[in-house]
Amino acid sequence: MSETTTGTTADETPAAGHPGAAEDDLGAAGSQLSTAPTETAVPGSFGGNRAPGLAGRLAWTGREIIGWVRWFWRQLTSMRVALLLLFLLSLGAIPGSLIPQNGSDALKVESFRQAHRTLAPIYDKLGLFHVYSSVWFSAIYILLFVSLIGCIVPRTWQFTGQLRSRPPGAPRRLTRLPAYATWRTAATPEEVREAALTVLKQRRFRAHTEGDAVAAEKGYLREAGNLVFHIALIVMLIAFAWGQLFKTEGNKLVVEGDGFTNTLTQYDDFKSGNLFNDDDLVPFSFNLKSFTATYERNGPNKGTARTFEAAIDYSVGADGKAQHRVIRVNHPLEIDDAKVYLVSHGYAPTVTVRDGKGNVVLHQAVPLLPLDANETSQGAIKVFDGYKNAQGKEEQLGFSAFFVPTFAGAGKGTMFSQFPALDFPVLALGGYHGDLGVDAGIPQNVYQLDTKDPNLKPFKDAEGNILKGRLLPGETLKLPNGAGSITFDKDIKEWAGFQIVQQPGNGWALTGAVAAIAGLAGSLFIQRRRVWVRAVRDADGATVVEVAGLGRSESAKLPEEIGDLAALVHDRAPAQTDTVPEPDGESGSDARAVAEGEGAENS
Repeated sequence: MSETTTGTTADETPAAGHPGAAEDDLGAAGSQLSTAPTETAVPGSFGGNRAPGLAGRLAWTGREIIGWVRWFWRQLTSMRVALLLLFLLSLGAIPGSLIPQNGSDALKVESFRQAHRTLAPIYDKLGLFHVYSSVWFSAIYILLFVSLIGCIVPRTWQFTGQLRSRPPGAPRRLTRLPAYATWRTAATPEEVREAALTVLKQRRFRAHTEGDAVAAEKGYLREAGNLVFHIALIVMLIAFAWGQLFKTEGNKLVVEGDGFTNTLTQYDDFKSGNLFNDDDLVPFSFNLKSFTATYERNGPNKGTARTFEAAIDYSVGADGKAQHRVIRVNHPLEIDDAKVYLVSHGYAPTVTVRDGKGNVVLHQAVPLLPLDANETSQGAIKVFDGYKNAQGKEEQLGFSAFFVPTFAGAGKGTMFSQFPALDFPVLALGGYHGDLGVDAGIPQNVYQLDTKDPNLKPFKDAEGNILKGRLLPGETLKLPNGAGSITFDKDIKEWAGFQIVQQPGNGWALTGAVAAIAGLAGSLFIQRRRVWVRAVRDADGATVVEVAGLGRSESAKLPEEIGDLAALVHDRAPAQTDTVPEPDGESGSDARAVAEGEGAENS
């Protein structure tokens, strides 16, 4: 005979006047489906009754302090507080993205201070110009660490204990479980339990016989995935912190034919983490052999770059063997923890400066900075030493330079480049002489010329105007009064801008992210459940078989799985066919009668 029953959830109270009956019936069977700590209400006083006298007061105070410390620890290590701290950490990172930071761009911070006289002092007090090293951000970060670790450690020990223990025995009344099936069979109870044990093990349940029932459990990977997710979060936080403390990031502009050695003095600009040491730099060097760029010549995308390639020869260490490599955009050179990215490029016209006697005082490729996508570039050419004017007095020379790789042509009304390739290169110059101000000890931009400095005077032409010239490759601009000349050589080189990044911990961060996704998927899609198959001899000699299941959370798949298991056991211990029909007229030949009640959530 088969029977269909709709069971209540595990934490329902069966009837008024019997509170806690469900829990009493399930006992250990309904416990420890989760390793989440049990929330404890805050009592009015942790110290309890206070005994008279000083000793009683001290004992009561000690109990009170210990009680509050324990309560605070339980709150800090709860998942609710961990999520709240994670949310606060993400909120705290917002100012670091919107407000310029001292560690990344001190010039922007100073500009912000000049533009916002009222806000800047407030931001200083709140630490918003150095968010990631501020006291409040560090406090959130450390509390999140403590919360996650304090939450994970006890759950890990508890989960390990569950893995080592056996599934709990069957509760007294299986009819109370959310999924339930029963029938009567002529097989002996021992045969039914043996068949159930075989079926459950075939379905990869951990199963054993206890008393008159077979107890089985499955889905341990759900809690394992939960623990993996939170451990992966800790790994990611450590990796990010390690990367921020020991990171280095610098930029270097290298002209074709020149090189770079990975030392602090070689960088154009450099920033690092608080715990960085000079010895942490990866020892390597490279020479830029050539830079190649190609552009679209026709169509709506005319002038768009197609390829940027920097061919270099590099070596690792002082005695490393030279190796050839081509660096492309998004294809960096990787040497240990360091990555060399190609981030920019431009032109470096070669110029030759002579004094009035024809002596060469400067001959080099001068890098100029692009202003637009067509590589219209500007910069400064500076002669610091070796120049003497017509009177034999030592002076410094400066030339404001404006370069276009593709000139529109005289009379076209524009000096801006028409195409980024070297189709019609022109160099426009304006000459100055005097003191460039480098001896004053004040830092200055090598790509700019301070023409407002009274110590720097412009050269004048015959008409009294500022001397200016527009040169083609190979042409020379003569300075007035026998002051010398400047020649735009035919050798026009290109330069490449490299960003050298060294951020340890990236591999661990990636591993943590992948593990966090895998663990989260396991905790979301794997259901932990318990199954019991009870077989007992009835008064008439037949064996009553009961199959029931309990899951951690409500799921429509649990009754379906119980139905499948009941059918497999029924195949080995079929129902009796000569049983008395039920009042509803159903016979006992239905082998898959399963209770599909509400799911139970028990943590």
